[in-house]
Amino acid sequence: MSRPVSRVLTLLELLQSGGVRTVAELAGRLGVGERTVRRYVDHLVDLDVPVESVRGRYGGYRLAPGHRMPPLMLSDDEALAVLLGLVAGRRTGITAAAGTAGETAAAKVRRVLPERLRHRLDAVLDSLTFTAAPAGSAAPEAAVLLPVADAVRHHRPLAIRYTGGRGGSGERTVYPYGLVAHAGRWYVPGRDLSAGADRTFRLDRIDGARVLPGTFEPPPGPGPAERVLTALATAPYRHEVTVRVRGTAEEIRALLPGSVAVVADADGGGGGGGGGWCRVEIRAERLDWLPGLLASLDRPFVVERPDELRGLVADLAGRLMDAARGTPPPRG
Repeated sequence: MSRPVSRVLTLLELLQSGGVRTVAELAGRLGVGERTVRRYVDHLVDLDVPVESVRGRYGGYRLAPGHRMPPLMLSDDEALAVLLGLVAGRRTGITAAAGTAGETAAAKVRRVLPERLRHRLDAVLDSLTFTAAPAGSAAPEAAVLLPVADAVRHHRPLAIRYTGGRGGSGERTVYPYGLVAHAGRWYVPGRDLSAGADRTFRLDRIDGARVLPGTFEPPPGPGPAERVLTALATAPYRHEVTVRVRGTAEEIRALLPGSVAVVADADGGGGGGGGGWCRVEIRAERLDWLPGLLASLDRPFVVERPDELRGLVADLAGRLMDAARGTPPPRG
């Protein structure tokens, strides 16, 4: 690569790092005169790179938004960060890109890398193993995510076409409070004006979204993430479980995910002994996994409801006692 071409690409890399760069600064970094810097800028403009001149005492050059993305100049660390971000986004289901956009973006980045760096990054990606299975495809379409984010940022009403968990669909008008990514899915908590109540919507169930005129004032209280976790923990399930656990609410929240349990301080409580108690409410389709969860807390607890859970806890206690004594389980 000739030195002028190399310097033009270096100039592009400097401008892509953001902010306004003075002519003197660019001349010093490139090792050329200020007139040469202006000539290199003209080369970039001829290539349709949107370089903008900024006048004034602290003026210089900067990149302006253009009608297309200019060539990207990435360092080794930046290229690795981009590729790992794309891979991790696909694995967790958080990549907000339709179809194979994540794969094609990674392929484009790899294609323009120097061969030495490409082989090194391939070695990282080929040797990388994830402990969790890939998440299901629940990433929202860009045509949904972008207007939702715009409405959240500017506190504007949002019109959406939404399909509920039971298959019913219809138009909703929503005051969106925020965007939350949780367990491979995207959620938007907000005020459903059609129902006159707060709701949490999954973005992958939104078929279309458009920002409406007007503004609203977000309500005080819990933040968007807390609203989503509470909505998941209190969603209607087959069983409603209430348990009292010894300890403060903060201690128990550190042991139980917010999407599983709602924890609150409680006065007194069964079980005797000193120390405070808190009430834990869990909603579940099945009860068989709860005895092990409660035992893993390693704290005194009392099951308030349902009665069926008490029997399951007693069964687990019996099996643990047999295991402690070394008693073999009965043959079925």
